Amino acid sequence: MSESAVTDSGEKDPRHENREGLSIFGRIALFVRQVISELKRVVTPTREELIQYIWIVLGFVAVMMLLVFVLDVGFGWLSAWVFGG
Repeated sequence: MSESAVTDSGEKDPRHENREGLSIFGRIALFVRQVISELKRVVTPTREELIQYIWIVLGFVAVMMLLVFVLDVGFGWLSAWVFGG
């Protein structure tokens, strides 16, 4: 892409601007423009998607808790057997 890349709305796309030759303040301004450009592309999930993501995360956390619990009990039993507890 060249520096003349434009967005769908017709404005110049700051993601493709060159930072060569810019002062520190110019680079900071370019960074802020790039952040704003990326934030405009963020898609907010729908309510149904958000609920689905929450259930997926809770399920993963529950599985990991079960795994840690089983390992903790197993290593506790093993150390009691080895050290005669």
